[in-house]
Amino acid sequence: MAIHEKSLIDAENIMEEEDLTVDGVDVSGHWNTMIRPRYLTDYDESFRKEIAAQPQAENVHRCWQCGSCTNSCTVYALNTDFNPRYWIYLINLGLKDELLKDKDIIWQCVSCNKCTNICPKDVRPEGVMKATAHWLEENGYTDTTYSTLFDEEFTEQILERGRIEDGEVLQNFYKKTNQSLFQEWIVEMGKRMVKHLPFTHLMHMGMASVFKPKTKSWGKTGEVLREYIREQKEARQHA
Repeated sequence: MAIHEKSLIDAENIMEEEDLTVDGVDVSGHWNTMIRPRYLTDYDESFRKEIAAQPQAENVHRCWQCGSCTNSCTVYALNTDFNPRYWIYLINLGLKDELLKDKDIIWQCVSCNKCTNICPKDVRPEGVMKATAHWLEENGYTDTTYSTLFDEEFTEQILERGRIEDGEVLQNFYKKTNQSLFQEWIVEMGKRMVKHLPFTHLMHMGMASVFKPKTKSWGKTGEVLREYIREQKEARQHA
């Protein structure tokens, strides 16, 4: 699998000649830039399996490095350091240390799914990017993102009661992220709700935030879902 972007090659490994003639033929131009051969010894053969064990990354091994994902990427158009093709290349070769150099930007994927729609091998690059970001979090290479904290709060309420209370989700999320509950947009939304919503609706919302109603007969279903999630986590760790 070739690396096409010159920017990804260490400067000391690039050999350039101003003019180059081979066997009497002038091959100056692109051909007068060569890459010094290198030998890899610091690869981890199990790395691809670790990523593939994450949800949505099962097809990472199918990549043939055509570059369609990066060429169509919304984020790459703004920041050429964001390179899904290159990261999938590193995953398949087991070059974990190289991937970790970009750990602070992998999470920037906006899930536009352009890469997944155009991929000719059904690698589902968007899923691989999300799976890689989750792997980085789970293994302590990056801090837990706000989106993960929000998802955890949302999921916990679903597992506990089979439904969510919007206000409680927002309140607990802001507590976990040390943000003020009295943000300008929240205050403004509260004012408009009081002004425009019927009193009975506001009363039901208030009662729901206090008594926290459950979906009918949810107890057993919640237990089954918790067990399933636990099994999936153990399976990923085992992989």
